[in-house]
Amino acid sequence: LHLQKPYFHIKSHSEVLGGHEFGRDIICHILIRLVSPLQLELSNTAVLHQMRRDQVTDTCRANSATSRKRRVLTPNDLKHLVVDEDHELIYCYVPKVACTNWKRLMMVLTGRGKYSDPMEIPANEAHVSANLKTLNQYSIPEINHRLKSYMKFLFVREPFERLVSAYRNKFTQKYNISFHKRYGTKIIKRQRKNATQEALRKGDDVKFEEFVAYLIDPHTQREEPFNEHWQTVYSLCHPCHIHYDLVGKYETLEEDSNYVLQLAGVGSYLKFPTYAKSTRTTDEMTTEFFQNISSEHQTQLYEVYKLDFLMFNYSVPSYLKLE
Repeated sequence: LHLQKPYFHIKSHSEVLGGHEFGRDIICHILIRLVSPLQLELSNTAVLHQMRRDQVTDTCRANSATSRKRRVLTPNDLKHLVVDEDHELIYCYVPKVACTNWKRLMMVLTGRGKYSDPMEIPANEAHVSANLKTLNQYSIPEINHRLKSYMKFLFVREPFERLVSAYRNKFTQKYNISFHKRYGTKIIKRQRKNATQEALRKGDDVKFEEFVAYLIDPHTQREEPFNEHWQTVYSLCHPCHIHYDLVGKYETLEEDSNYVLQLAGVGSYLKFPTYAKSTRTTDEMTTEFFQNISSEHQTQLYEVYKLDFLMFNYSVPSYLKLE
């Protein structure tokens, strides 16, 4: 399926003019009246989104051996696709890519008047799974119908910046005890020689180098799927099997989000919450974190996230020392 809603049918001259020959200046005049500045801006945006869709399609085709390993999706693969029946939207959430604010918006959209301001919804409330319906909760015919007819979108971010953001959030904050216990202890046990008993018990001081070593360790990938905070976007959202109408980017979060809301028909009363988080992970921070990673490990890590880099048109970071 390709997008119905954001397409603009630019009429040919003969259609516009009912088939008659007019002077060139009249043609220009009519075309200028047809295309208002807002329409022009929208059609430019539509072209940009078409290019992003094409990039995904081309990458899937070029890497079909890897990207389509799985021939068919099962309902279990659709846990990240949040459904809004009223506005016929499907949003695939990717942790560490503004997903809290997008889940808040989806709660406003599906709440039938229960909420009006997304920022009134506490962050932890947005992550309560019962508050939003996901596509895996439907029957197979219902799933197929929604995938065919709803507008589907996701938001992506530079893969290594997203990874550093996940590391900082899950392993350097003292309050994330469940992550330290569940993953930190395992990472330290496997990656740290001569770890103290306390470190093995608490798992609260994982170094970024240890986290990277854990991610590229073949044992990790055989054992269980990555946690959603560091899982690849193509494994969370299956863009080679599901044709997304819109790919939003963290780098242009506000414009892209408001464009989605506009296409959904709610742009007049709902805007993406503007916020500048002072603790946000930046490119400079990411560069810093990668300073201590060996070029061998950098190369192996790039391989893990390579499809996300290619699919969403992120270039190889300049700080990488690939082998």
